[in-house]
Amino acid sequence: MNTTRENGSLYTNIENGIAHLEFGHPASNSFPSELLDRLAGELQKLSENKSVKVILLKSEGEKAFCAGASFDELVAIETLEEGKLFFSGFAKVLNVMRECQKLIVGRIHGKTVGGGVGLIAACDYALATDAAAIKLSEISIGIGPFVIAPAIERKIGVGALGELSLAAHEWKNAYWAKEKGLYARVFDNLKDLDKEVAIFTEKLASYNPKALQEMKKMLWKDTDNWEQLLEERAAISGELVLSDFTKNALSKYKK
Repeated sequence: MNTTRENGSLYTNIENGIAHLEFGHPASNSFPSELLDRLAGELQKLSENKSVKVILLKSEGEKAFCAGASFDELVAIETLEEGKLFFSGFAKVLNVMRECQKLIVGRIHGKTVGGGVGLIAACDYALATDAAAIKLSEISIGIGPFVIAPAIERKIGVGALGELSLAAHEWKNAYWAKEKGLYARVFDNLKDLDKEVAIFTEKLASYNPKALQEMKKMLWKDTDNWEQLLEERAAISGELVLSDFTKNALSKYKK
């Protein structure tokens, strides 16, 4: 069932050491700032919860996995400070995912745009269906995927990041994303995806938690500067969103 709540929904269910963390929003599972903030807070709590061995991140429904940041909030930005604050939402979530003591597995069931691609890249392991195409459309409206770029580049490399960012009008299919390293495996349907998600997370939860924690640190080495880096990137995006080019582009989308 999809949520109708204006600020979206966030639910956690912990079973056998696996925290099922599900977000939802009526606008294709996009993220208003409040929901991003709640997600960051929930991930921090789960990181410290000793009964949690693994976190499974998923979203509601069977259509889009995540449509990125809230479009309504984006078009409402009027000052540099508001702009930086808006783009800092994903920066905060990515940093919390990076610092989380638990491995995060992504269950990607459908299309993903913008910030949502950053969310997938910040998962330690992602499983997807063949409907899980991705797109970074930011350049087309005069901004760029600057905050999420470090997470995406870390997973798929600078060449693929350039291809994905500059072909801002193009969807890349799930097999492209797997080939580049964003997804570990791609399945024909939701049933097969969920079967493998269950097997994989149960296996992970049975391993030595300390070994998993050390493995996570190794996977995220050389990212200690992200706290500052992502804030700087948020400021760049916050400035660009006020440009005439972006204002014009957004007004066309709004119509």
